Amino acid sequence: MAEAIPLVAKSPYELRVDLGAKVSEGEVRSALKSGDMGFLHSYTTGSAVDGPGVRVVAWTSGCMWRCRYCHNPDTWKIGNGLPVSVARAVEELRKYAHGLNVMSGGLTISGGEPLMQHRFTAKLLAATKKMRIHNVIETNGYYGDRLSDADLDNIDLVMLGIKTWGEDRHKDLTGIDAEPTLAFARRLAALGKPMWIRFVLVPGLTDDPAIAGGIAEFASGLGNVQRVDVLPFHQMGRYKWERLGLQYTLDHVEPPSEDAQERAVAAFRARGLKAH
Repeated sequence: MAEAIPLVAKSPYELRVDLGAKVSEGEVRSALKSGDMGFLHSYTTGSAVDGPGVRVVAWTSGCMWRCRYCHNPDTWKIGNGLPVSVARAVEELRKYAHGLNVMSGGLTISGGEPLMQHRFTAKLLAATKKMRIHNVIETNGYYGDRLSDADLDNIDLVMLGIKTWGEDRHKDLTGIDAEPTLAFARRLAALGKPMWIRFVLVPGLTDDPAIAGGIAEFASGLGNVQRVDVLPFHQMGRYKWERLGLQYTLDHVEPPSEDAQERAVAAFRARGLKAH
C-alpha cells in the first residue's frame, strides 16, 4: 500500500499523517539501525530557498524538538512518514539529476530532523555523491555526533538551524538544550565543512537584539559560515497545529516588519557575515 502513495507532495505544507502507521515498532527500530529504509514526509521539487540553486527537498519524519513556531508538526512523529527504501528514494531523485545539475542545484535533506534517521540519511547522501549531485543537510545539529567524519565527507553543505541564543530561551522555544547544536557547529568548523546558518525571526520570541547579536558573535568566530539566512516567521503551518489538536502559542503573532528584518540582518553583517 505504501508504494502506491506518491512521494512527491504538492508543497512542504501539505499535511501528511499516519503514512507509516502499519509499520511495526520492531520494523521501525530495524530500519533506523540499518538505514536501508527511511520514513519521508515527502519530496518537493523546484525549491529555490533550501540551498544553492534549484533543489529537490527530501522531508524526513521524526523530530525530538518541539519548536513553538514549527510549520511542519506533522513531521514530529516518524510514523507519520512514508516508509521508503533507499533504492526508491534514489530512483525518485534520479529523475531530476540532469536538471538539478543544469540549474546548479541538488538534493537537500530536511525534516523533521534528518539525523533522527542518521543511517538512512547517510546512505542517501552517499548515493548522491556517486550520482555527482550536490547535497545539503538541513539539521538542528543535536544528533550531529551520530555522523562519523566519513559521513561528513559525503556532505557538501550543512545548513544548521540555530533557533535562539541563551540556554533558558532555547529550552522555552524548543524544549531542548542548545549545547549539542553548538558543539556540532564547532566540529564542522574544525573540519572546515561549509555551513549556512538559519535563524527564524519571530516577533516577541526571537527578535530581541541580544539574540541575533549572540548568534552572530558565535558564528563569526567559526570561520566556515558562508551565509546566514534570517527567515521571517509565517503562519503557513498554523492549520496543521489545529488539525493535529496541538496547542499553538503563536496564533496572533504577525510576521516581522521589514525594519525588524533589516535590523536582524544588520546584526550579522556587522560581524562580517554574509546575511540575507
